[in-house]
Amino acid sequence: MNRSFSLYLDVVRFGAAVAVLLSHANMREVIATNLFPLSLGHNAVVVFFVLSGYVIAYVTDTRENTWHTYSISRLARVYSVALPAIVLVPLLDAAGQAIGTALYDAGNTTHDYGLVRVVTSALFVNELWFVSIMPFSNSPYWSLSYEVCYYVLFAVSQFESGWRRVVLLVVACLIMGPKILLLLPIWMVGVMLYRMRDRFVISELNGWLLISASLIGAVIYYELGLYDLLSNATVRMVGTHWAKLLHFSQHFLADYVFTAVVAANFLGVRAIARGRGGVPDPVARWIKRLSAYTFALYLFHLPLILFFATVVNGNPSSSYFYIGVVLLSFTTAMLIGTGTEAFKDRLRHWLESEVAPSFAHLKGWWARSG
Repeated sequence: MNRSFSLYLDVVRFGAAVAVLLSHANMREVIATNLFPLSLGHNAVVVFFVLSGYVIAYVTDTRENTWHTYSISRLARVYSVALPAIVLVPLLDAAGQAIGTALYDAGNTTHDYGLVRVVTSALFVNELWFVSIMPFSNSPYWSLSYEVCYYVLFAVSQFESGWRRVVLLVVACLIMGPKILLLLPIWMVGVMLYRMRDRFVISELNGWLLISASLIGAVIYYELGLYDLLSNATVRMVGTHWAKLLHFSQHFLADYVFTAVVAANFLGVRAIARGRGGVPDPVARWIKRLSAYTFALYLFHLPLILFFATVVNGNPSSSYFYIGVVLLSFTTAMLIGTGTEAFKDRLRHWLESEVAPSFAHLKGWWARSG
């Protein structure tokens, strides 16, 4: 992957995480004025899905090209942040509720059936079919459950063949259900963007045109309120009952449109990055460092917002209260990210040395059965 384009994706990844944070901090208990479009956070998740499909297609093409290497890398990446979140978020919520319950009683969290929430989150099965089990106050966790399902589907299509690929894909889809599969095309757009990189070479001029089109498209999307218009059309199409059961997938028509905007932007930037000089090393190092903390920022920010807003207990009409909560949440999430990145390396080593050998005989049997 071109270094400049890779760094651009890192900037986009980090920017999307910040956008989700700002979107969730945009609650009336924290700021009296609506600062951002209500769809900002959800649109940022669409960006994450397209970007994830692109990156996963790239790493399986270059280094994670076996079940073994792919599984170890994905498990280490996901669980390095998911496990700390599963443990720390309920503790953070409990500490916040001990100080004040106003934000927590406003529908931002739920603690009944705690063991169920922990187990389903640890197994990433909390969004299967029409179930949506929120892990305490950590509602952004839903996209991680979707993401893991896409990892599984992609791995099966990539590393299996013949009848086994067909059977495993069908079984996996039946387990996941329509809600997760509705957003799969968004993730697959990222895969297609990577795989078509050499087949359709775009000139620099067309690259600038695509970037311009993506920016104009984003403005039109927000100015015309396409998120709400298309979401309402979805409700009319499938009915209120089924739209509610789709939970985070009920905006799929609007998400498809926004995916086209993101895809155009990625295609355009990749085209012009091909002829550009390198980014200075100090800048590149800072971009890589910040990008590494994206996952922790995304998965911890909302519980931290609720906690710090409760602790500070300021006036939502004051911009200082809002800025303080955002900065405290951002800084703490970044500090947690320092720990999760170190944990990722240790977890990868443990999986490689302790877990993988235990499955060696199973891999041998699976290979012979094919």
